[in-house]
Amino acid sequence: PARAEVERLREVIDMRLRPTEDPRRSAATPLDLGTLRRRRWVTRPRPHVDRIASAWLIKRFIDPDATFVFAEPADFPEDAVPFDAPGVELSHVGDDCSFETLLKRTGLRDRRLIRIAQIVHEADLRDGKFAREEARGIDLAIRGFLAANADDAQVLVHGFALFEGRS
Repeated sequence: PARAEVERLREVIDMRLRPTEDPRRSAATPLDLGTLRRRRWVTRPRPHVDRIASAWLIKRFIDPDATFVFAEPADFPEDAVPFDAPGVELSHVGDDCSFETLLKRTGLRDRRLIRIAQIVHEADLRDGKFAREEARGIDLAIRGFLAANADDAQVLVHGFALFEGRS
């Protein structure tokens, strides 16, 4: 029964044990949003909080026509923009989660998005960097979506509604 939690914790441990990437990289290379429109985006299967929040950010603020694919990193399609996976450009950088990396790289500076980034960071990494009480609730809601839905696309639909504040 606790398999999903063990797998998520294993992912967190893998991400933390991965060599630290250069935290200055994100500041040096802003993304050209024009090249990110009408694209396919790819991430790992069984999305949790950072992948769902990042997909929501992409769909809502970066690429309204985005479509999402789930695959193991070795099977990522060449034509898709990868995110939140080890070794890809739009993933954890330094101590930032992928959502924070996307915010910084795209230049989105809305204070509401920054608050959401803090919640996502705490729910994903649980490192105490941001004391956001909402993180536990978001984490539990997404675990519920994953438990109730075998289809990752449906998990995204529910996650998008959560981040939009809809029921």
